[in-house]
Amino acid sequence: MTDSIDLTADEARRIILRSQGLIGADARKGGAHAMLRRLGAVQLDTISVLARSHELVAYARLGAVGRTTVERAYWHNPAQSFEYWCHAACILPIEHWPLYAFRRRAFRERRYRWHEVPDGVEKLLEQARESGPLTTTDVGGAKNGGPWWDWSDSKIGLEWLLDIGELVCTRRVGWRRVYDLAERVVPAGLLADDLSDEECIVRLAGIAGRSLGVANRTDLIDFLRLKNRYAAILDEALLSGAAGLAPVTVTGWPGKKGQANAWADPAALESEPRGRHRTTLVSPFDSLIWHRGRTERVFGFRYTLELYVPKHKRVHGYFTMPVLAGGRLIGRVDPAREGSTLVARQLSLEPGLSAAKWADALRDALWSAAEWVGCDAVRVERADPPELVPILTMANAVK
Repeated sequence: MTDSIDLTADEARRIILRSQGLIGADARKGGAHAMLRRLGAVQLDTISVLARSHELVAYARLGAVGRTTVERAYWHNPAQSFEYWCHAACILPIEHWPLYAFRRRAFRERRYRWHEVPDGVEKLLEQARESGPLTTTDVGGAKNGGPWWDWSDSKIGLEWLLDIGELVCTRRVGWRRVYDLAERVVPAGLLADDLSDEECIVRLAGIAGRSLGVANRTDLIDFLRLKNRYAAILDEALLSGAAGLAPVTVTGWPGKKGQANAWADPAALESEPRGRHRTTLVSPFDSLIWHRGRTERVFGFRYTLELYVPKHKRVHGYFTMPVLAGGRLIGRVDPAREGSTLVARQLSLEPGLSAAKWADALRDALWSAAEWVGCDAVRVERADPPELVPILTMANAVK
């Protein structure tokens, strides 16, 4: 392993922001299509507050990009991306199809994920082959009538076939997955590219490293959700240099004295990040903050998503979104919509920050989001510190 490069915590933070497409005008070139390839993966989630998370991720980097434009960049014909398991359920560039062969093989060997695989999946595959793409509606529905995880056998079967790569989702209709034969929608050259587990993980490590900019081992493991022998393959790829990432030592990050404590994209180390920082609300499922320990390490920002916390125990709100400004996470807001009004049910500035200094950034973040989702007013219900309420309410009159 070569000698490591020393980085201050601020230098690492700026590299991370540029790698994530949140510094400089260059990050907007190529639109949502290029953004997906920069990030390597965009997480999907069913929750929609201002918009769905995959739309919020694009908005945070590209500004008021049309939501239809975002959808077409993700799901289009011919396929430009596919849905599969990376950090979680994600949209992935179609050219990354061969890189997830290791996970498809693992699912096939295990024959279980959340549910036992029912008999009859071969019939579903044959139906897709004979009748064309399928949704759960075409095979009797997704649920048995219980909670969300109480899937029907048909839904379990379709998801299993997706897990092992017989079926693939490259588009959605009304937020429902459309399952089609991989051989029909994945380009033949990609379909035929049969990589070993080691080749998959080496290449994915490079993708994760370039997306994150600067990352320690835990960050890379979290990005790709690797365990056991797959994590061991990652370790070897990092130490041997096969992943193409450079060892670095970031001041203040945990590690052993005299040893590198992180890895960086070599291209990101070649020049200093320059340009304007984005001011924006950040989705809880944005790759900038996927790993909560990393979020605290990089930004000094302790973040918990409280939507699964009982209402009476919530501190910051149901769907609290961090506010990014000046390259820092300066606060958080729990947004909602009431007609054409964006409501900040609760807004808080990080301790030690001045309301007078950061009010304009908060206002810009709220109003930009409001205009993007078609709102023409903003209302702040509660704020910490309280003096933010009249400051941000006055902004309505100015608007």
